[in-house]
Amino acid sequence: MAIESNETQMGSPLPSLTLRDLNDEAVTLTDYREGNPLVVMFVANHCPYVKHVETEIGAVSEEFRDSGVRFLAIGSNDIANYPDDDVPGAQSQAQRSGWAFPYLMDGDQVAAKELGAACTPDFFVYDAEGLLNYRGALDQSSPKNGEPVTGDLLRDAISRTVRGESVPRPHRPALGCGIKWLPGNQPKGINLL
Repeated sequence: MAIESNETQMGSPLPSLTLRDLNDEAVTLTDYREGNPLVVMFVANHCPYVKHVETEIGAVSEEFRDSGVRFLAIGSNDIANYPDDDVPGAQSQAQRSGWAFPYLMDGDQVAAKELGAACTPDFFVYDAEGLLNYRGALDQSSPKNGEPVTGDLLRDAISRTVRGESVPRPHRPALGCGIKWLPGNQPKGINLL
């Protein structure tokens, strides 16, 4: 069942959370940003909505590398019930998609809850001060609607953020597989479609 992301308060600060990457190294979100804009995306190896756009995510990250924009992928699914989203699955996804940025594991789902993530993929763009400037979709595409994968909405949001501009609202909500919550962990207000 497809899930749509929720409205998030623009200007919310990036939380100072520490997660483990695929090499079991600690990465603190606020330290990794290093005073640069940061794109945080919630992803899942098994999700057809993520698979549909994963190569474009890699292309967008490459396009903005020289402008200092940092990227982080976060996997928050319950891997006991969705084992394809475990570390080997995430490693496979990063490799096939050309992702040269950290992929973090959020096994206790603290990051997903703290940021208000609802689905995969779900994109959050923070400015150089660490304040949320965009929350929404990569583009208009989905595996079911026939729209081309362009990355245009995320590219525009990142470009505006790099220039120090606000991203005009409303933002198109992300649409994808619902985060697979641990029993009793699902937050209220998830929009089931």
